[in-house]
Amino acid sequence: MINRRTFLKAFVGGVAGLFALAAYPVVEVMARPRLTRYAVTPTRWTSGLKLRVAVIADIHACEPWMSVGRIQAICDAANGLDADIILLLGDYVSGMNAVTDHIPASNWAQALARLKAPLGVHAVLGNHDHWEDLLFQRDPLAENIAAGALRAVGIPTYINEAVRLEKDGHGFWLAGLGDQMALRPGKDFGRAGLHGIDDLPGTLAQVTDGSPVLLMAHEPDIFPQVDDRVSLTLSGHTHGGQIDIFGWRPVAASPGSRRYPAGHYREQRRDLIVSRGLGCSILPIRVGSRPEIVVIELG
Repeated sequence: MINRRTFLKAFVGGVAGLFALAAYPVVEVMARPRLTRYAVTPTRWTSGLKLRVAVIADIHACEPWMSVGRIQAICDAANGLDADIILLLGDYVSGMNAVTDHIPASNWAQALARLKAPLGVHAVLGNHDHWEDLLFQRDPLAENIAAGALRAVGIPTYINEAVRLEKDGHGFWLAGLGDQMALRPGKDFGRAGLHGIDDLPGTLAQVTDGSPVLLMAHEPDIFPQVDDRVSLTLSGHTHGGQIDIFGWRPVAASPGSRRYPAGHYREQRRDLIVSRGLGCSILPIRVGSRPEIVVIELG
């Protein structure tokens, strides 16, 4: 027989467990970012070129989930990694309705301006940076608000562009792809379907020597089209599915996100690393996909 005291203890414990289970997805959203490390020597990587890369993806700035103070703390953590270069992989804008306040682009960009690295901080844009910019959606030739905010604080932002950098006398190329899902469909925009502004051939045409290429591409979908000139492709966008229960991910942000949800992939002597990112889209939920800062030791 279960006495009254035992029953009450079991009941209270059960209720507490249900509350904890319900709260866990939000707890993980607000968790301190995990540091995820990779050591990779890609195909065609220059012998003697050692490069430490810190990757920040999918901030999705908004209150209360990704406040300016939290972004600053993330930047301070990244600055403590002694990276040679810091790469920002897009989606600085929230795109969520479940927020208490939106953060102006100038504010989150100023927070990101505290990032420092010897070879600089470099950025590409994500789909939400374009989707939430209605002026850009109506006129894709207009300057994107997110791009303007980043450039205003001194962070180069690449849209189908490549630049040559050098470390210890060894050159390499950094290429940034235009977003593959930038243009939303809709009658207001005169588009029946989703379109990208990515130009992989045009981007790689700017590479003028045989030095290795790092490609920043917000979505990993482009990876099967990348040729062997690119030593490593770096992507975000997926959030690791946001829900990952022993490999079961009910949602994918794109076909490539389902194929490459998170981690290091090697196909046909080509390498891809996908970050789980830091923020959320649609809903502030993360299960089994803790926010992360990625550090890659190349060479």
